[in-house]
Amino acid sequence: MRETNRRDSMLACQQEQGIHDTERYGLALLYIGADPSIYETHGLDEGISLRIHKDQHLEFKGARRAQRDWTKHVCNVDGYKGGLGNPFSFICVTVPECLPDRLELISYANEFAFLYDGKPSPRMESFDLKKDFKKETTKMLDAFGDEALDLRVNARSGPEKRLQAQMLSEMMALDSARAITSMKAWARFVQLASRTRSSPFETLEEYVPSRVIDAGELIWFGTLTFGMALTIPDDEYDICMEMARSGYAALGLTNDLFSWEKERHDATEAGLDYVFNAIWVIMKERSVNEAEAKEICCTEIKKHVSLFKQTVEETRHNPCLSPDLRKYLEAVLYSISGNLVWSIYCPRYREF
Repeated sequence: MRETNRRDSMLACQQEQGIHDTERYGLALLYIGADPSIYETHGLDEGISLRIHKDQHLEFKGARRAQRDWTKHVCNVDGYKGGLGNPFSFICVTVPECLPDRLELISYANEFAFLYDGKPSPRMESFDLKKDFKKETTKMLDAFGDEALDLRVNARSGPEKRLQAQMLSEMMALDSARAITSMKAWARFVQLASRTRSSPFETLEEYVPSRVIDAGELIWFGTLTFGMALTIPDDEYDICMEMARSGYAALGLTNDLFSWEKERHDATEAGLDYVFNAIWVIMKERSVNEAEAKEICCTEIKKHVSLFKQTVEETRHNPCLSPDLRKYLEAVLYSISGNLVWSIYCPRYREF
């Protein structure tokens, strides 16, 4: 009973802090609504508007700091392209309601993920059965494994662990409860995503659930809840993830569509005989060419976006769900439009 009361007290405290943070800034002051005439969506947005955080300089500050730290501790990032873009940078368009005092930090964390997944050190995109799987995943699992909440580092700690510990320390100084929730979610993501690319998929039906994991539903759960000071009660966590799943399917397939050329190039460079991408799966499953596979992928994206929009509409005023759960689902909705526009314009994909 005492433990239950303590947990309820912590939950109430987190929710109260989230309310105070939101009231302090005022959501309408955090972002601007983008003029639809200045960006393209190729009809995949299903009417979801684009919001852009006003404090883009904070995203640049966090991303650049991550790049400097990566260069110092891991390897040089020359030629690397991550989340930054002009005029659309990833965090500002995907988390437009991020609280300003958290924007630099989640930008740092997001850039850390891009760096791990990117050209200077293409680890996650190179998972293959032909290679020593355990060796490929050791470094990130060291950083985000069982010791993900341990701030201690020593001479044997890898650079990824050092950067992860630094990141966690900064997050905990700002909001310890949500920092722990986010880091647990990120650790779980690394453990699950390290398995999703271990073999090719034969059908899109089999592929999409793994793509939802690999697209980072757990990373994004941690990012949104920390960045927006949201608390999802334990008894709503499972339904939260279930309700958001079609949104994450849309996010993952959108990424596949616009990153296809890059991922095909990276797979070829790595000597792989398959690409972890919906376009590759569709081409193989349905015996269609690349252009036809892209059209099918577009149809699938719109299907998942429409389904998720319906979910958000049905839950927006549902008093049986906590306010933060409803805010979370709406945040995922705006992540969809932001991710779409960023994917179309970002330097990360446009060079291919």
